[in-house]
Formats: sequence, structure tokens, C-alpha cells
Amino acid sequence: MAGQLKEVRNRIKSVQSTQQITKAMKMVSAAKLRRAQDAIIQMRPYAMKLQDMLSNIVSNVEGGDSGMTLAAARPVEKVLLIVITSDRGLCGAYNANIQKLARFTIEEKYSEQHRRGNVMIWGIGKKGCEFFQKRNYKVGTAFKDTFLHLSFSNVQEAAQAAVNGFLNKEFDVVELVYSEFKNAATQVFKVERFLPIPKTNPAAGGKKATKADFIFEPEIGLLIAELMPKILNTQLYKAVLDGNASEHGARMTAMDKASENANELLKSLKISYNRARQAAITTELSEIVSGAQALQG
Repeated sequence: MAGQLKEVRNRIKSVQSTQQITKAMKMVSAAKLRRAQDAIIQMRPYAMKLQDMLSNIVSNVEGGDSGMTLAAARPVEKVLLIVITSDRGLCGAYNANIQKLARFTIEEKYSEQHRRGNVMIWGIGKKGCEFFQKRNYKVGTAFKDTFLHLSFSNVQEAAQAAVNGFLNKEFDVVELVYSEFKNAATQVFKVERFLPIPKTNPAAGGKKATKADFIFEPEIGLLIAELMPKILNTQLYKAVLDGNASEHGARMTAMDKASENANELLKSLKISYNRARQAAITTELSEIVSGAQALQG
């Protein structure tokens, strides 16, 4: 009985120590989330407006000699997926959901290219790189440490590398796989076309889409050649900031749930400890009474 009491006490101490760690990690993630959330909220309207404007221009400009190489669709033979995950774990199912979405995208859209070995994955974040390397995918690790020094210039290098690969026909299509931050408890996992630049969809209900009447100054080729790379850099940076905020939100939520589960486990262990202690006391009293009766007899 004494051994059982000691075992329960040790388990209670262990759970209490774990709970202190999860509470500390929740507080750290909450502080980081505030900064990451501010960054993406300030960035998102600007990036989305630029992206809409670029898609509108691409949809309404005719001709292939106007610097529209990055919008030119061609038969898909080689595919690049930029998968944005985290560097660390303990953030619930965040990384697993992104990895699952990336594999689903390959199986549903690019299974033939994958069978021929023409699907490349660039991991931004160590978890994604490690996951796909273990499963024998073609993985580029040049940008896996982006989150160690997260800045626009570091993300710009990845965007420019993808653009150069598309221009050199190393890739025929580039997709982003990441999580869009909504709030601390909600992330939307999505696949977004990066290259070729997607065109705007026609208006719903079968109506003809309105064609914007742009006046270009300077001439359109020079303007688009200057704008396209900058807007693409901004698009990838927005996705990375979304992923960064989503990671901290997921970790904060996971650590909060872990702390709550530790409380429930502590309650259960304390009840078990009290029951074992009461049983030990009852046994000792019974032994004393039995001994006293034996002496009297």
C-alpha cells in the first residue's frame, strides 16, 4: 500500500511539472502571437489589393509581348510546391494538416508528374522538410531556416528563386500550401496559385466580366515588368506571415488545452491518492483492533 501511495505522489508531481511547462509555453506563444497577428493584419489588405490588381491587369491585357511571361500558362510537366510549416512542434495538428493538404494536392492534381519525379517541394520551416524527406519526396532545403530570421528580404530570395525557376522552365506551375490566419483558434489551410499569375474569374451568374479601362504610364511592358516581381514577393511574404501567426495561435491553443487536461488528470490522481490513503488508514486500524482483541483473548 505504501508503494502505491508513493507511485501516485510521483505521478502528481510529474503532472504538476508538466503543467508548469505548458502554462509557460502558452504565455510565450501568446506574446509572440500578438506581434505576429499585428504584422499579418497590417500586411494582408495591402497584399490582397496588389494581388487583385495584378490579376485584373493580366486578365485584361492582350498579347504576349507585354512582359506577361509570368502569366503565360503552359502544359504542366514540372511542379513546385512551396510548403510553409513551422520549425518546432507542440502546436497541435497544425503541421500535420498542412502536410496532409500538400500530399492530397499532389495525389489529386499532380499524380502523373509525381510518378515521373517532376514534383519538387520547397519547405519553409523545418517540420515540412523533415516530413517529406522521410517519405522520399524531392525536397529543396535552401529556405527551410527562413523563420530563424524572418524578414521581407529573406522571403524575397525564395520568391525570386521561384520566379527564376519558372522563367527558366524548371517549373511550369508553382503552388503555395499554407494556413491563413483567422484567429488564435482558427486557421484555414489552403493551396494558392503563385505562378503563372492567375487571372480573375468571370462574374457569377453567366454575366460577362467587366473589363477595366486602364491608362498605363509609362508603357505597359515596362510597368508590368517592374510591378510583377514586387507583387509576387509581397504575396509570398503574406503567406509566410500568415503561417507564422497560425503557428503561434495553434501552439497557444494546444498548450491551453494541455493545461486544462493536466488539471483534470490532477483531480483524478488526487482522488485516487485520497482513496489509497484512506484504505491504508482503514487497514492499519483494522490491524490494531485485531491485535488488541488477540491480546485480550
